[in-house]
Amino acid sequence: MSGTIDAAEVAKFDRMAAAWWDPHGEAAPLHAMNPCRLDYLCAMIAAQFGRDLKAPAPFEGLAILDVGCGGGLVAEPMARLGAAVTGVDAAGEGIAVARAHAAAQGLTIDYRETTAETLVAEGAAFDVVLALEIVEHVADLDAFLAALSGLARPGGLAILSTLNRTPQSFMAAVVGAEWLLRWLPRGTHDWRKFVTPDELSESLTRAGLAPVDRMGMVYAPLSGRWRLDGAALSANYLMTAVKG
Repeated sequence: MSGTIDAAEVAKFDRMAAAWWDPHGEAAPLHAMNPCRLDYLCAMIAAQFGRDLKAPAPFEGLAILDVGCGGGLVAEPMARLGAAVTGVDAAGEGIAVARAHAAAQGLTIDYRETTAETLVAEGAAFDVVLALEIVEHVADLDAFLAALSGLARPGGLAILSTLNRTPQSFMAAVVGAEWLLRWLPRGTHDWRKFVTPDELSESLTRAGLAPVDRMGMVYAPLSGRWRLDGAALSANYLMTAVKG
Protein backbone atom coordinates (compact mmCIF):
# COMPACT_ATOMS: atom_id res chain seq x y z
CA MET A 1 0.00 0.00 0.00
CA SER A 2 1.03 3.60 -0.56
CA GLY A 3 2.79 5.71 2.03
CA THR A 4 -0.24 8.01 2.39
CA ILE A 5 -2.54 5.13 3.35
CA ASP A 6 -3.33 4.66 7.03
CA ALA A 7 -4.13 0.94 7.40
CA ALA A 8 -6.20 1.48 10.53
CA GLU A 9 -8.36 4.04 8.71
CA VAL A 10 -8.86 1.67 5.77
CA ALA A 11 -9.98 -1.04 8.18
CA LYS A 12 -12.60 1.29 9.67
CA PHE A 13 -14.21 1.85 6.29
CA ASP A 14 -13.97 -1.81 5.30
CA ARG A 15 -16.08 -2.60 8.39
CA MET A 16 -18.81 -0.11 7.40
CA ALA A 17 -18.91 -1.12 3.71
CA ALA A 18 -22.28 -2.86 3.86
CA ALA A 19 -23.92 0.29 5.24
CA TRP A 20 -22.84 2.69 2.49
CA TRP A 21 -26.24 2.86 0.81
CA ASP A 22 -28.36 2.71 3.97
CA PRO A 23 -29.55 6.30 4.55
CA HIS A 24 -30.32 5.42 8.17
CA GLY A 25 -27.12 3.47 8.90
CA GLU A 26 -23.52 4.44 9.60
CA ALA A 27 -23.34 6.49 6.39
CA ALA A 28 -26.44 8.53 7.32
CA PRO A 29 -24.42 11.74 7.95
CA LEU A 30 -22.96 11.53 4.45
CA HIS A 31 -26.38 10.91 2.90
CA ALA A 32 -27.69 14.01 4.68
CA MET A 33 -24.68 16.07 3.63
CA ASN A 34 -24.60 14.86 0.02
CA PRO A 35 -27.10 17.32 -1.54
CA CYS A 36 -25.15 20.23 -0.06
CA ARG A 37 -21.82 18.83 -1.29
CA LEU A 38 -23.23 18.15 -4.75
CA ASP A 39 -24.57 21.70 -5.06
CA TYR A 40 -21.06 23.02 -4.43
CA LEU A 41 -19.31 20.50 -6.70
CA CYS A 42 -21.66 21.15 -9.59
CA ALA A 43 -21.34 24.93 -9.26
CA MET A 44 -17.53 24.83 -9.20
CA ILE A 45 -17.20 22.38 -12.09
CA ALA A 46 -19.77 24.17 -14.25
CA ALA A 47 -18.08 27.53 -13.69
CA GLN A 48 -14.59 26.23 -14.46
CA PHE A 49 -15.56 24.42 -17.66
CA GLY A 50 -18.38 26.67 -18.87
CA ARG A 51 -21.13 24.07 -18.53
CA ASP A 52 -24.88 24.66 -18.38
CA LEU A 53 -26.30 22.64 -15.49
CA LYS A 54 -29.73 22.71 -17.15
CA ALA A 55 -28.40 20.68 -20.09
CA PRO A 56 -29.27 16.97 -20.22
CA ALA A 57 -25.67 15.86 -19.58
CA PRO A 58 -23.77 18.98 -18.51
CA PHE A 59 -20.52 17.18 -17.63
CA GLU A 60 -20.30 15.10 -20.79
CA GLY A 61 -16.69 14.91 -22.00
CA LEU A 62 -15.21 15.57 -18.54
CA ALA A 63 -13.11 12.95 -16.75
CA ILE A 64 -13.75 13.02 -13.00
CA LEU A 65 -11.80 11.10 -10.37
CA ASP A 66 -13.30 10.46 -6.92
CA VAL A 67 -10.48 9.54 -4.51
CA GLY A 68 -11.75 7.77 -1.41
CA CYS A 69 -15.04 7.11 -3.20
CA GLY A 70 -16.46 4.72 -0.62
CA GLY A 71 -19.72 3.23 -1.84
CA GLY A 72 -20.13 5.80 -4.63
CA LEU A 73 -22.37 8.44 -3.06
CA VAL A 74 -20.74 11.16 -5.18
CA ALA A 75 -19.46 9.09 -8.09
CA GLU A 76 -22.97 8.03 -9.12
CA PRO A 77 -24.43 11.56 -9.38
CA MET A 78 -21.37 12.68 -11.37
CA ALA A 79 -21.91 9.79 -13.79
CA ARG A 80 -25.60 10.71 -14.15
CA LEU A 81 -24.49 14.22 -15.13
CA GLY A 82 -22.58 12.74 -18.05
CA ALA A 83 -19.01 12.61 -16.74
CA ALA A 84 -16.64 9.69 -17.27
CA VAL A 85 -16.11 8.77 -13.61
CA THR A 86 -13.33 6.80 -11.97
CA GLY A 87 -13.71 5.96 -8.30
CA VAL A 88 -10.79 4.70 -6.24
CA ASP A 89 -10.54 3.57 -2.64
CA ALA A 90 -8.04 1.55 -0.61
CA ALA A 91 -10.96 -0.15 1.20
CA GLY A 92 -11.77 -3.09 -1.04
CA GLU A 93 -15.06 -3.94 0.66
CA GLY A 94 -16.41 -0.49 -0.18
CA ILE A 95 -15.34 -0.82 -3.82
CA ALA A 96 -17.24 -4.11 -4.08
CA VAL A 97 -20.38 -2.41 -2.73
CA ALA A 98 -19.89 0.53 -5.12
CA ARG A 99 -19.57 -1.75 -8.16
CA ALA A 100 -22.67 -3.72 -7.27
CA HIS A 101 -24.77 -0.62 -6.62
CA ALA A 102 -23.69 1.10 -9.85
CA ALA A 103 -24.48 -2.02 -11.85
CA ALA A 104 -27.94 -2.19 -10.29
CA GLN A 105 -28.49 1.44 -11.33
CA GLY A 106 -27.29 0.82 -14.89
CA LEU A 107 -24.34 3.18 -14.43
CA THR A 108 -20.88 2.72 -15.92
CA ILE A 109 -18.25 3.78 -13.37
CA ASP A 110 -14.64 2.63 -13.33
CA TYR A 111 -14.19 1.55 -9.71
CA ARG A 112 -10.74 0.43 -8.59
CA GLU A 113 -9.26 -0.75 -5.31
CA THR A 114 -6.10 1.32 -5.56
CA THR A 115 -4.47 4.59 -4.47
CA ALA A 116 -3.95 8.03 -5.94
CA GLU A 117 -0.18 7.43 -6.01
CA THR A 118 -0.65 4.30 -8.11
CA LEU A 119 -2.71 6.24 -10.64
CA VAL A 120 0.02 8.90 -10.83
CA ALA A 121 2.58 6.18 -11.57
CA GLU A 122 0.30 4.91 -14.34
CA GLY A 123 0.17 8.38 -15.91
CA ALA A 124 -3.55 8.91 -15.36
CA ALA A 125 -4.97 12.44 -15.69
CA PHE A 126 -8.38 13.96 -15.02
CA ASP A 127 -10.25 17.23 -15.47
CA VAL A 128 -11.59 17.11 -11.91
CA VAL A 129 -10.14 15.35 -8.88
CA LEU A 130 -12.41 14.98 -5.84
CA ALA A 131 -11.19 14.13 -2.34
CA LEU A 132 -14.18 14.36 -0.02
CA GLU A 133 -14.00 13.52 3.69
CA ILE A 134 -10.65 11.79 3.20
CA VAL A 135 -7.77 14.18 3.98
CA GLU A 136 -8.42 13.76 7.73
CA HIS A 137 -7.81 10.02 7.29
CA VAL A 138 -4.52 9.98 5.31
CA ALA A 139 -1.09 9.30 6.81
CA ASP A 140 0.77 12.12 4.99
CA LEU A 141 -1.22 15.17 3.90
CA ASP A 142 1.48 16.79 1.74
CA ALA A 143 2.21 13.54 -0.10
CA PHE A 144 -1.48 12.92 -0.66
CA LEU A 145 -2.10 16.41 -2.09
CA ALA A 146 0.99 16.06 -4.29
CA ALA A 147 -0.62 12.92 -5.73
CA LEU A 148 -3.90 14.76 -6.35
CA SER A 149 -1.95 17.50 -8.13
CA GLY A 150 -0.22 14.90 -10.27
CA LEU A 151 -3.60 13.58 -11.37
CA ALA A 152 -5.16 16.94 -12.31
CA ARG A 153 -4.72 18.21 -15.85
CA PRO A 154 -3.55 21.81 -16.34
CA GLY A 155 -6.58 24.02 -15.81
CA GLY A 156 -8.33 21.22 -13.99
CA LEU A 157 -9.84 21.29 -10.53
CA ALA A 158 -9.15 19.62 -7.21
CA ILE A 159 -12.09 19.87 -4.83
CA LEU A 160 -11.80 18.72 -1.24
CA SER A 161 -13.99 18.61 1.82
CA THR A 162 -12.87 17.99 5.38
CA LEU A 163 -13.16 19.15 8.99
CA ASN A 164 -11.53 22.15 10.60
CA ARG A 165 -9.54 21.53 13.79
CA THR A 166 -11.56 23.63 16.22
CA PRO A 167 -13.50 23.08 19.45
CA GLN A 168 -16.69 23.35 17.39
CA SER A 169 -15.67 20.46 15.12
CA PHE A 170 -14.71 18.31 18.10
CA MET A 171 -18.12 18.87 19.65
CA ALA A 172 -19.97 18.27 16.37
CA ALA A 173 -18.04 15.42 14.74
CA VAL A 174 -16.78 13.53 17.78
CA VAL A 175 -18.94 14.32 20.82
CA GLY A 176 -22.17 14.83 18.85
CA ALA A 177 -21.99 12.44 15.89
CA GLU A 178 -20.07 9.62 17.60
CA TRP A 179 -20.68 9.80 21.36
CA LEU A 180 -24.18 11.23 21.78
CA LEU A 181 -26.17 10.71 18.58
CA ARG A 182 -24.21 7.59 17.57
CA TRP A 183 -24.52 8.42 13.89
CA LEU A 184 -20.98 7.08 13.44
CA PRO A 185 -19.00 4.35 15.24
CA ARG A 186 -16.77 5.65 18.03
CA GLY A 187 -13.27 6.30 16.75
CA THR A 188 -14.33 7.21 13.20
CA HIS A 189 -12.60 10.58 13.58
CA ASP A 190 -9.30 11.56 15.17
CA TRP A 191 -9.69 15.27 15.92
CA ARG A 192 -5.90 15.71 15.96
CA LYS A 193 -5.84 14.88 12.22
CA PHE A 194 -8.39 17.54 11.30
CA VAL A 195 -6.93 20.24 9.02
CA THR A 196 -7.54 23.98 9.25
CA PRO A 197 -8.44 25.84 6.03
CA ASP A 198 -5.16 27.76 6.15
CA GLU A 199 -3.16 24.56 6.58
CA LEU A 200 -4.99 22.93 3.70
CA SER A 201 -4.54 25.99 1.49
CA GLU A 202 -0.80 26.10 2.20
CA SER A 203 -0.39 22.39 1.51
CA LEU A 204 -2.33 22.67 -1.76
CA THR A 205 -0.10 25.54 -2.84
CA ARG A 206 3.03 23.50 -2.09
CA ALA A 207 1.58 20.74 -4.26
CA GLY A 208 1.12 23.07 -7.25
CA LEU A 209 -2.61 23.63 -6.80
CA ALA A 210 -3.87 27.22 -6.47
CA PRO A 211 -6.77 27.54 -3.99
CA VAL A 212 -9.57 29.68 -5.44
CA ASP A 213 -12.53 29.09 -3.13
CA ARG A 214 -13.43 27.88 0.35
CA MET A 215 -16.95 27.25 1.60
CA GLY A 216 -18.42 26.13 4.91
CA MET A 217 -21.17 23.58 5.40
CA VAL A 218 -23.62 24.05 8.26
CA TYR A 219 -26.02 21.48 9.71
CA ALA A 220 -29.50 22.60 10.81
CA PRO A 221 -30.69 20.18 13.51
CA LEU A 222 -34.36 21.12 13.24
CA SER A 223 -34.62 20.42 9.51
CA GLY A 224 -31.91 17.76 9.37
CA ARG A 225 -30.45 19.51 6.34
CA TRP A 226 -27.09 21.02 5.44
CA ARG A 227 -26.51 24.38 3.78
CA LEU A 228 -23.55 26.20 2.28
CA ASP A 229 -22.21 29.23 4.17
CA GLY A 230 -19.00 30.96 3.14
CA ALA A 231 -18.56 32.49 6.59
CA ALA A 232 -19.01 29.26 8.57
CA LEU A 233 -15.70 27.41 8.37
CA SER A 234 -15.44 26.29 11.99
CA ALA A 235 -16.44 22.66 11.31
CA ASN A 236 -17.13 21.12 7.88
CA TYR A 237 -15.80 22.97 4.85
CA LEU A 238 -14.97 22.56 1.15
CA MET A 239 -12.06 23.97 -0.81
CA THR A 240 -11.44 24.26 -4.55
CA ALA A 241 -8.03 24.62 -6.20
CA VAL A 242 -6.93 24.95 -9.83
CA LYS A 243 -3.99 23.11 -11.35
CA GLY A 244 -1.68 25.71 -12.84
